Amino acid sequence: MIEAAVAAQTARIGTETGLSEWVTIDQNRIDVFAEITDDPQWIHTDPVRAAAETPFGGTIAHGFLTLSMASKFAIETFTKFDGQVMGINYGFNKVRFLSPVCAGDRIRGRFVLNSVVQKSATNLLQEHQLTIEIEGKDTPALVCEWLGMAVFEG
Repeated sequence: MIEAAVAAQTARIGTETGLSEWVTIDQNRIDVFAEITDDPQWIHTDPVRAAAETPFGGTIAHGFLTLSMASKFAIETFTKFDGQVMGINYGFNKVRFLSPVCAGDRIRGRFVLNSVVQKSATNLLQEHQLTIEIEGKDTPALVCEWLGMAVFEG
């Protein structure tokens, strides 16, 4: 079954493989992320001070909050292959934060398949370029090379 996935994905290299729905990054989401990551820096959690002392006009999301949305975007857009039992986050080759996400902005994930490598009889490593776009802005929030391992029945 992994062979069929390798063939199907190899044919898709260089093409868009997913585009998620928009999601709003509101102040509540930013505050909750700040709390659970112990990162309460005022540019994220103090709207009054951020409006007065930053060029952003208010608070901005943590870069890692924006990056963490990759999981949601992948769940929305990726489909399992026949015989696949799970997918594993394998890491990143490169992550670049290009534009801040302001409280209230909407973001989405756009995936392009860069490469596919069969690592074993049950493991298929895929690299996607993920661009997290900000609605209404030309510059994305981030671009990264994300590695994922599709694990198949043995």
